[in-house]
Parts: sequence; C-alpha cells; structure tokens
Amino acid sequence: MPSAVCFWHDQPMLPEQRFTDTDACAQLIVERLGADLRVAAPLGLGKPHGLLNALYRLMQADTWRSMTLYTALSLTRPQPKPGLEARFLGPFLERHFGADFEDPLYALDQARGALLPNVAVHEFYMQSGALLNSFSAQSNYISQNYTHVARDLVIQDINLLVQLVSRRETPAGVRYSLSCNPDLTLDFLDRIKAAGKARPLCVAVVHPALPYIAGHAEVPQDFFDIELAPLSSPRLFALPRLPLDTAEYALGLHASALVKDGGCLQIGIGALSDALVKGLLLRHQDNVAWRKVLLALDQGSATHALASRLGGLGSFKAGLYGCSEMVMDGFMYLAKAGILKRRAWDNLALERAAVSGRLADDVPGGHYLRGAFFLGSRELYDWLEVTAGSDPDAIDMCRVSNVNQLYGDHQPLAMLQRRGARFFNSCMMATLLGSAVSDALENGHVVSGVGGQYNFVAMAHELPDGRSVLLLRATRHGKSGIETNIRWNYGHTTIPRHLRDIVITEYGVADLRGKSDSECIVAMLAISDARFIDALAAEAKSHGKLAADFKIPEAWRRHRPESLSEALASLRRKGTLPTFPFGSDFTEVEQRLLPALEWLKSSGSSWKGRWQLLKAMLRRSEPAAGEPAMLERMGLDAPSALGDRLQRRLLQAALRR
Repeated sequence: MPSAVCFWHDQPMLPEQRFTDTDACAQLIVERLGADLRVAAPLGLGKPHGLLNALYRLMQADTWRSMTLYTALSLTRPQPKPGLEARFLGPFLERHFGADFEDPLYALDQARGALLPNVAVHEFYMQSGALLNSFSAQSNYISQNYTHVARDLVIQDINLLVQLVSRRETPAGVRYSLSCNPDLTLDFLDRIKAAGKARPLCVAVVHPALPYIAGHAEVPQDFFDIELAPLSSPRLFALPRLPLDTAEYALGLHASALVKDGGCLQIGIGALSDALVKGLLLRHQDNVAWRKVLLALDQGSATHALASRLGGLGSFKAGLYGCSEMVMDGFMYLAKAGILKRRAWDNLALERAAVSGRLADDVPGGHYLRGAFFLGSRELYDWLEVTAGSDPDAIDMCRVSNVNQLYGDHQPLAMLQRRGARFFNSCMMATLLGSAVSDALENGHVVSGVGGQYNFVAMAHELPDGRSVLLLRATRHGKSGIETNIRWNYGHTTIPRHLRDIVITEYGVADLRGKSDSECIVAMLAISDARFIDALAAEAKSHGKLAADFKIPEAWRRHRPESLSEALASLRRKGTLPTFPFGSDFTEVEQRLLPALEWLKSSGSSWKGRWQLLKAMLRRSEPAAGEPAMLERMGLDAPSALGDRLQRRLLQAALRR
C-alpha cells in the first residue's frame, strides 16, 4: 500500500491525480492513507462539503476505518422545527441556498446526537448556540486562540488536508488561490515542515464561483497533491442579511463615534457589527443627521467626550484601513462609500513614508483591506472577485498569524499599519468589574468559541493607540422574561478583568481602562438597563466594592427601551435606519411575517407569554393589512386538518396584535 503521507515534493501534480468524480477521489484517498484518516479542513466557507461527505459515507460503509476531523465553524443551513417555522423557512432556505446545497453530514449527525462511532470531530469554533446540546461536540471541543491552532495541529499527526480553492490557468501553468481561507493552511504547513514531520496529503477542491484572490493567498500548482474539480458545484454558502432593531442601532451609533479617521478597523460578524457599519456610513454620508441622533442618545455627553479623545465626530477624510481576521459584508459597504481607503504597504520604509505624508500618490502595491478568511453574502463574493480583478493590490487575504497578532518579524511594520486601531468584538455578558463572557456558559457548555477575540483584546493593549471595544446588548429575553446581560459576577470568563478596556451597550460607552474597581462599577452601571441598576448597585455595595452612599443619577433611570425608541423615532420614520439596512434576502411578504413569527417564538418561551398568546387568539379582531398574502405564503390560506387550522389561528393572532 502507498505511504500514508505524501512527503515534501518539488514535482508538478500528475494528470492521474486530477479528478472530476468526488466518490472516486474519496476512494483514492482512503486507499492511499489506510484505515485511519486524520483530517484538517478550514473553518467556514473553505470546507469542501462534497468531499467530506464522500469520506463520511465511506466511514459509514467501512466501519473498520476511522476518521478524526479538526476544523471549525461547520456551516449548515438552519434546521427548522415542524409547524410555522418550517412553513416559513422551508421555501426560503431552498430559494436562498439552492435545492442542491450540501450540508456537511457529520455536522447534521452531530447536532442530533447521531455521529458515527468511528468518526470524531474536534472544532475550536462553532456556529453560535447550534451545538449546546450535542455531547460529542461539547466533549470534543478544543478551546484555543485562533493563532494557536496551527501550532497545536502539528502534534495531531494530520495525514490529510482538504480545502476549497479557486483555480486559474496562467502562461506559467496552473495556479490556485486559497481565497476564502489562507488563515491556517499556510501557518500549519510551515510548522509541519519546521518540525520535520511528514507533509499531509493535500487535496484542492475547485469551486468555480470562489473569488480568485492573488497575493499571499496564491499558491503554485505543486502546492496540492490531488485536484478535485467536480462537474457541477452547489452554490457557495451565503449568510442571509440581518435585520436591525432600535437597541442595535443605538449601540452601533455610539460605537461609530469611537473610530478615528486614518485609523485601523477590525469588526466581527452579526447584527451589532452591522449596526456599527451603518453608524459609520451615516457619520460619513449624512453627518448632520448622525450628529443629531447621537446628541439625542448621548444626553450626558459621555460618548461625545470619548469621541473627542479617542474617535471623531466628522466624516472620514483620510479613511480607514481594514485589518480583520474575518472579511464580511460591512467592509464592502465601507469601501464602496469611500471610507475604507487608507492603504498600507508591506514594506517598512514605504509605510514610514506614508505615516509621515512623504509617500507619492502613485506608489503601487498598497492594500486597504487585510483578512484571514471571508464569509458573507453573495454580493460580497461578487465584490471580492471584481475588486481583485480591477485592483489586485486592494485586498490581501493572508495567514492568520499576520492578522491576529503583532509578534514575529512583522511587528514593527504591523504596529505602523495598525495605528489608531479599534478592535470591535461582541460578547454575551459583561460583569461590573469589566470581565467579558463571549464563548461559553458557566456550566462549561460552549456557545461558540474564543476564536480571535482574545488575540484582538491583547493586541489593543500592546499598540500605543489601540483600543479594544466589546459590544453587547444590555438585556436579553430569558426563560423568566427580560434579564440583564451585565452581572455582578459570572462563572465563566473569556476576557479577564485585567484586560478590561471599552464596553458599549445601547445606553452608552464605558471606558474601563486604568480605572479602579469602584470606578469601573460606576462606568458599567451608567450603561446598564434601568430596570436592573438598583439591584446591581446593591450587590456591588454588599461586596464592599461601591461606596454605601452612592446614589444612582436620575439620568440613568431613563435607560429603557422606550427612551431609545423616542430618540431614534424620527430617523426610523424617515427610513434612515431601516429594519434591513443592507437589503434583504426575504421578500416583502416574508419581511412582514418575520415580526409576527418572532413574537410567537418569544411568547412561547414563558408562561406569561403563553397566556398573552392565548388571550390574543380568543380576542375578536379585524384582519391585518395584507393578511391573505401572508397566509398564502405560509400555505395556510385554505387549511383542512385541525393542526393546520390551529397554526392559521396562531399566525392570525400574531399578525393582528
């Protein structure tokens, strides 16, 4: 049998190592590697689902074989629950993802507790909340900083690396782009070589729609041992665009005042990041309106004071430089608006000249966006493809060690490039003493993972003018109703209190850097929801961390959702802050259904909500505007079965409330 690994080579790929048949490729892999596959696959978009599924089916057929997979962020379509959720999501999912989309089979089995016994999956980052109840996912989770993953993989005896790539024919021969995921592949293979270990079998799976990004993401033909180019490929996984509510808009507007013109920007994914991007766009494109709404939100002027010291109130003249582990839609919108435009050069002399204003305008080679992986909408993928073709230097996809840390040979250059850095990340909870909870619960169950959050927080403290900014909603809906996300203490910490920096909620900004414990508590109370502020202050006093005679300022008692709605009402009415700020993947009818379905979901989570729902069902009311079209979209325009008639009545109650 051939060797289980392919050693470092200088020969081009042979023609017989190219496949169009996925099953045949998978069969060759297991024949070459033997009974024990130890597989590394990129996080997110770069995972070749088709090939992994073929290998998984072989594990199911040949139970004497085993497969251990090391990866992260296994992307699956939402699995709707039966009833109204399935009626709404079923048609949308088929339209958005395509009928031929392949979910990773191991991820589906893992979520329902049915992973094959001869397969193990180790992830360092999961889809948020998707695997809380999966024993195999929870027990096999590896807690790691993003930058430590490549190092730790070296000891796992990986014998197979599979990756989705873009392919290009050039006069010099075939070239590949690691495109969406150069993040860990390059670092991992370099560490394998440095350790003197055998190189794993490397398989490129070509996807024709994956943007071809050159530069650091481009590799030569002999980088891979096997090429699989299926005759047909499903659509790339694309994230649906998210709605924003009033609280998220308020949070994003506060955050947008802390960004410094000419600085560096890192942002994550999700509604809070989208709200920040929308705030930056408003600040740049309609500065008068932005200032007015910020005044309405910031009546104590705390955000304005920080803006004058750390950020700015004007539009962006010099522009921003993007350096973020993840490239998402927000960077595209900022680039299109002329905000993301400050270029950086991977040459210390050129970067020093740029800092001092002595660099000529016609010097080529600078990039304005650097990332380690990308994931977003199809609009993002199209923009990346077009931009890479028209301005090849603009976007640099590279290894994560060059994005998420300062250490190494690139440190002096990286510090110059990241001047004025603002690292924005989200968290689930924060304590009055400034620690943050972002990845797991106090019972040890992992919600997502640390990912790169600690990297960026630590980096912010090392840069002379860098700041870490953690975004969180002040409250959430829990089983007992509304709960505060700001706690006195919590049994799990992602970011320790000694790295506390800036925290933002919809009620304002807390600058915690260098503050004493009592000052930190006061700053956190100032951005808490008024419904919980007295209890939080009392607990801090009971532990001797807050003066017994401290009194809550009257202004803080206005920190309630209705105050936010009042402050943003005019912009909401004018359409300046729309529910879907960047367009929607839902039809107009579906957009009207969403609030009703969300109300039904939240009502069913508590006894009080279920009682309100029952009263709404029994109440006589007039049909809602457009109700027939919404019932038809849900397949409930002419229900016959008793269960279907009950679903219709539930939906009508929600639409008419």
